[in-house]
Amino acid sequence: MTRKIAVFDLDGTLIDTAPDLLDSLNAALAGTGVGPVPQIGFNAVVGHGGRAMIARAFANARKDLPKNLHETLFLRFLDHYSKNIPGRSQPFPGVAAALERFHSAGFLLAVCTNKTEALSVRLLESLGLRPNFSAICGVDTFAFCKPDPRHLTETIKRAGGDANHALMIGDSRTDIDTAKAAGIPVVAVDFGYTDLHVSEFEPSRVIAHYDELTVHLAEGLLQAARV
Repeated sequence: MTRKIAVFDLDGTLIDTAPDLLDSLNAALAGTGVGPVPQIGFNAVVGHGGRAMIARAFANARKDLPKNLHETLFLRFLDHYSKNIPGRSQPFPGVAAALERFHSAGFLLAVCTNKTEALSVRLLESLGLRPNFSAICGVDTFAFCKPDPRHLTETIKRAGGDANHALMIGDSRTDIDTAKAAGIPVVAVDFGYTDLHVSEFEPSRVIAHYDELTVHLAEGLLQAARV
């Protein structure tokens, strides 16, 4: 039996992790001479990961960042973040209801993220969302990761789904490019972590709230993709 599947990105899509990622960034920056980074204006960088956040903070402060210091600060960032899960992170409004809608409609659910698998599982467990997902695949689950389309297609396989009946939900150009390369329709949320509005990356559909992510919308996109 063919199983339809909805695959979600994590940070900036399912969960608002920006407050904790920025807390960990500022903890890592302590003592470097780079002042605390405010959340306003920095959310667009959050989606690129800890190393990019550190590099941007140094660039904004017009300070050099030697490679060995960059790696030291990244390890400090990871240590702080992993010790404080879930911190202030919360699912975006409407997430729980959307997951229930799709589960009730017979969809499998999975997560495909460039966060590490272990941290992803811990975060979802801590927020009570882990049981919803048939697979949680991170940046280190396979030998490749987004935007490589195999990260998405192998996540679908691991969850027991069918890539010909799959939908991706994400918040960034990386998510959208990954889905397009895999030939899978993609819904983009417009409240995530990106420097440009997600419509610029031409997803199949843009939503502003999870109430808009209906089974009817998903079925329509899946049908259109098969024509």
